[in-house]
Amino acid sequence: MSTQTHDKYFVPTPSLYPVVLSSGLLLLTMGFIFSTNSYAAGKWLMLLGLVLMLSMIFRWFAKIIAESQSGMYRTWEDKSFRWGMIAFICSEIAFFAAFFGALFFARIISVPELASFDPAFTMYKDFVATWPSAGPGGHVLGREYQPAQFTPMGAWGIPAINTLILLSSGVTVTWAHWGLLKNNRRQLVWGLFFTIVLGLAFISLQAFEYHHAYTELGLTLGAGVYGSTFFMLTGFHGFHVTLGTLMLIVIWLRSIKGHFTPEHHFGFEGVAWYWHFVDVVWLGLFVFVYWL
Repeated sequence: MSTQTHDKYFVPTPSLYPVVLSSGLLLLTMGFIFSTNSYAAGKWLMLLGLVLMLSMIFRWFAKIIAESQSGMYRTWEDKSFRWGMIAFICSEIAFFAAFFGALFFARIISVPELASFDPAFTMYKDFVATWPSAGPGGHVLGREYQPAQFTPMGAWGIPAINTLILLSSGVTVTWAHWGLLKNNRRQLVWGLFFTIVLGLAFISLQAFEYHHAYTELGLTLGAGVYGSTFFMLTGFHGFHVTLGTLMLIVIWLRSIKGHFTPEHHFGFEGVAWYWHFVDVVWLGLFVFVYWL
């Protein structure tokens, strides 16, 4: 596949990668819809869509890496990548802001207002203004209201440990960046390795936390507004940690192969920005979902 290189910027030739990737996403979505409606073909469409997406992502990213290593990306491309990553992170901020907004609306407005309604004129006869709330007739174990439906997740167990893990991972990825800027490959590789280990530890502990919530605490997606907001916020964050860990593994392998220089390493910086964003979101989750 040929490319065009102008004096100021690199222009790639047309490619089928976006079309095939979009087709894979369409098949994945269709398969999910069919599966939720009990169609047997749904799981096969999902599998086909996933295979298409992963294969195209692998080939597309491999081509981008090859273009970067061959020196096709220079000052203009570097600036465009940085602005693109900033726009992406801003969209992620808006994504989590919507879920935090739903949490605050439920806690500060919806729950007190529903509890203030006259029981004679509402279906919420047993609703009380307490948080965590399990909805009408559902109250939380350990409070004065019964019957209990679930136990809320405490802050000073696994969540506190995961907070320490993510904060430590922010330090290790920054240490790796310092090593890259000093052209210290050993510090770069080991810093990324420690960051990946911490990311995997976070994911493992969150999986254990979810198992504990479902099997012992009765805390599920169906446990009222608390359960739904808890799993939506922590679940999407866990998904982002998983993606960030996968990206760190790719950057780590590239660093082992000798990629990146102190002057040219946006691939590393973009992933580091994303990882720091994930850290900051978790601090908000720990304070407003687990602690308060």
